[in-house]
Amino acid sequence: AIYLEDLAKASGIESKRMKVLPGRQNLILRLKPSGKIKSRIMLTPHMDVVPAEPDAFNPKIKNGCLFGRGACDTKGSIASFFHAFLRLAKESARPRNTEIIFVGLVDEEYGQAGSRSLAQKGPQADLAIAGEPTNLKVVSAHKGNLWIRLSTKGRAAHGSTPQHGNNAINRMSPILVALTSDYPELLSKKIHPLLGSPTISIGTIRGGSQPNVVPDSCEIDIDRRTIPGETDASVKKEMKTLFDKLKIKSPDFSVTRSVPCPPLDTDPSLSIVQSFLKASNRRKTIGVPYFTDASPISMGGTPSLVYGPGNIAQAHAKNEWVCLKEVEQAESTIFRFLSNLN
Repeated sequence: AIYLEDLAKASGIESKRMKVLPGRQNLILRLKPSGKIKSRIMLTPHMDVVPAEPDAFNPKIKNGCLFGRGACDTKGSIASFFHAFLRLAKESARPRNTEIIFVGLVDEEYGQAGSRSLAQKGPQADLAIAGEPTNLKVVSAHKGNLWIRLSTKGRAAHGSTPQHGNNAINRMSPILVALTSDYPELLSKKIHPLLGSPTISIGTIRGGSQPNVVPDSCEIDIDRRTIPGETDASVKKEMKTLFDKLKIKSPDFSVTRSVPCPPLDTDPSLSIVQSFLKASNRRKTIGVPYFTDASPISMGGTPSLVYGPGNIAQAHAKNEWVCLKEVEQAESTIFRFLSNLN
């Protein structure tokens, strides 16, 4: 953030920080238009990365690719977006009536506190472009994310006399069967044109203390990916209805993700989206299954897209990399889009 801020100030670009978390701030850089502000575009890549071994923070270039933690997720997007942003300032190519705002976001990899603060405090814009590795494809929709914990209770007893207890794992067993057979079949009937069907994945299971004790508790953690039209409440109701239909005693429900993560569904027919598609030489937008900062920003009232160099398969990988040619292509697309706003 300091490095980007220094470069921006050297080009006469207005800079400020937005406090998000203790010791963590969003970086906001504003490029004013030559005339009166009538619209705004925000470039919103995130600056944080997932943890890695120290050596992963020593970048290396090999065969036209940059290797290192964050190269793909999302230093490549930062480089593309920021360089296009600076070119507008240096080449006097800034739009006549559109303010361009570069926002370096914090905390995308954990709770999206940076994008949530931006959505709450502003500014808003006519379009935000979240930087993520999309292979230079334009993303207008992605799935939401809901983490649910299901718990069953029983009664402990000695393993030699299980009839004196109530096995909580046994109580969970029909629930697991329902979630891995009946429920996926139900979800497959719901289809979004860009995202397909919702999904469910059982990520963890815990129960019991040792083999000779009848377990008095069992819990599973579920990752439920949602599509537009679904809410946390509707998912919970849907699962309870399924258990009732199958005559399964409903477990205790709790949502373990502390912030809402709804899906993104930006209208591809918006004129500003069509302008970006034209600049990127793409005919249509796509959908992706993973969650991004675009969702919280969109919740705040700014239509949002996701775009950037790199492949999501490389994100968080031990040997993370991004092709530098894609970084350059992304920069050209962003610059072309912004300069054409004139």
